[in-house]
Amino acid sequence: MISEEIRKAYIPTIGVECHVQLKTSTKLFAGVGNDARDAAPNTLISHICLGMPGALPVLNEKAIELAMRASLALNTTPQKFSKFDRKHYFYPDLPKGYQITQYDQPIILGGEVETIVGGKAKKVRITRAHLEEDAGKSTHPAGKDYSLVDLNRAGTPLLEIVSEPDMHSPEETKAYAKELYLLMRYADVSDADLFHGNMRFDVNVSVSKDPNKLGTRTETKNLNSFRSVEKAVEYEINRQIEELEKGHSIIQETRGWDDAKQKTFSQRSKEEAHDYRYFPEPDLPPVEIDNSATEAIKKTMPVLPSKWRERLSKLGLDNSQIETLIDAEVESEKTNRLPIVQAHLDEPELAKALANWMVNIEIPLEREGKIEQIIVDEVRERLYLQVHELVKTNKLSSTNAKQLLTTILSLGIAPEPLEKYAEEQGLIQVSNEKEISAIVDRVLFANPQAAEDLKNGQEKVIGFLVGQVMKESLGRANPELAQKLLKKQLGL
Repeated sequence: MISEEIRKAYIPTIGVECHVQLKTSTKLFAGVGNDARDAAPNTLISHICLGMPGALPVLNEKAIELAMRASLALNTTPQKFSKFDRKHYFYPDLPKGYQITQYDQPIILGGEVETIVGGKAKKVRITRAHLEEDAGKSTHPAGKDYSLVDLNRAGTPLLEIVSEPDMHSPEETKAYAKELYLLMRYADVSDADLFHGNMRFDVNVSVSKDPNKLGTRTETKNLNSFRSVEKAVEYEINRQIEELEKGHSIIQETRGWDDAKQKTFSQRSKEEAHDYRYFPEPDLPPVEIDNSATEAIKKTMPVLPSKWRERLSKLGLDNSQIETLIDAEVESEKTNRLPIVQAHLDEPELAKALANWMVNIEIPLEREGKIEQIIVDEVRERLYLQVHELVKTNKLSSTNAKQLLTTILSLGIAPEPLEKYAEEQGLIQVSNEKEISAIVDRVLFANPQAAEDLKNGQEKVIGFLVGQVMKESLGRANPELAQKLLKKQLGL
């Protein structure tokens, strides 16, 4: 173990390459289905995927449109001119012997991703993002002396997003990976299903004692969770410091991540660009994008997470609540919440109440699988507004409002009229002065010492007495009216 003092002597520098699978119906250059999650091996293939002699690629226009959306999400605009190249390497899951990608003129140059780390804003610059086809998948059955190749994934459209080495801690790297995921989901570029490999992260890590000089970097590939991104960076920083402290050199190499052991391991030496023998792809024309096409895409872009944070923070929500709402928006395809809050931003008190109910009641119920059926957005919004009106008019306490919402959301029902349903459930507050006055008399008679203490100026006793009124009324008494009547009965 290295000491904290030694660790602080080194400056870690991290860059991330992220492969994002675009949500097209078909592959990048072939009219074959793009969703291989439930497909049997080697069933989503064609002569183009197999690299058969004479097979010619045809560019999927939808992939260009999604790359344009990604560029806007990354706070830049797509390049007006980009082209494809051949990247040569030999591997069993690459039938052609080369990959069609973009090398020196990619579709995206520049951009930035802004994150919040430790309460402070952190900007990570984007170097470039380029389109390319994915390779197939090799599997190595345990205990067998052979490998299997599935080419269903060969030709899947990817956007590889390359960051500048602007991160200097595991926490910053994790925050960047999470924000990139949210941007791609909100912009509708990718399903970004980490479990199925729709989004994969490669982290480049180096350490150096000299702030003006980078150390030798390693690349840990194919990380598929935010936690593994954070832990792989943390492990690699510590490993490299330990190696340097022992007087060893860092080898520039590609490493893998063993999630069970929580450690990286060496895979192969790192290739350089010249090893791939890049040259322009002769079977595909360049991509040219004019301003009108970019403007058309801009008009279809949704509100992105950073803008939602800005709007929600004005309601007085804390960071945890805001992030819960932003995360939840991409967790369920059947439930939208932010548009409901957005529709009532001109009434901050109402919008905040809606957001609080969503964060504290609806989202936990959904995450815990306690919702029998989803109530559609417009009906759910109407129910929320009715509950808010009942609270506002003192017919429903905040506690009973939570109970009412928990019941109707978990059961997936929309009772009409809602007030009548709440009354049948015994949730409507009693605001009848005569009825509560009788309860107050009984409470004061049963608690003479507390009544005397209140008369003698011990104000904190009022809370106890109101609590007794609430208990006597089974929680239905209006607490404000109860407090008023208690003081009135005691001549205060």
